[in-house]
Amino acid sequence: MSSKEEIRSRHRLRRAALSPRELDDAGAAIALHGLEWASALAGDGPRTFAAYLGVGSEPPTAPLLAALHEAGHRVLLPVCEPRLALSWVYWTPASEFVRSRYAPIQEPAGQRLETAVMRTVTGIFLPATAVDRSGNRIGQGGGYYDVFLAALAALFPDRAGGRGPLPTAAVVYDAEVLPAGSIPAESFDQKVAGAVTPGGVAELS
Repeated sequence: MSSKEEIRSRHRLRRAALSPRELDDAGAAIALHGLEWASALAGDGPRTFAAYLGVGSEPPTAPLLAALHEAGHRVLLPVCEPRLALSWVYWTPASEFVRSRYAPIQEPAGQRLETAVMRTVTGIFLPATAVDRSGNRIGQGGGYYDVFLAALAALFPDRAGGRGPLPTAAVVYDAEVLPAGSIPAESFDQKVAGAVTPGGVAELS
């Protein structure tokens, strides 16, 4: 079995080779399938979803954010805080972005909300470099989402175990959904329930 860093490096190289046209096509398809996933969870009426803004060669999520907003849903985006914590800001197409103090990304300006806001959330779109069919996830290596997912589990102690306390979907390219057991996992790792790719929505066991 490859290490997490080997898997991460391999997929980063593949991402770096994508053309602007391929990125645009991926973003449009992810918006379509991501909205399908959100709509299935939302049922009747608008809901709140946590997401993120993909950067560089990550799967583009800007079209997904716009699609969620146009469908009437509220969107929360993360802000990096000290000690690998995340706070959350409500996003709209009019939101301003500022350079993060703690990570090489742009973050939404606005009132920052703590993890407790997740009590209002219906589903979470997660960044990832790869996932496997067992629900194991590899992030970018910064550790922010590992800390967040642990805090999320603590927020919902009655829903501990399995695939997490809230529905989650990692946003990845099709080739980044790996066979079950491909990603090393520790007992404390939080599993991901699904994946949204340009090809569709994959349920992970």
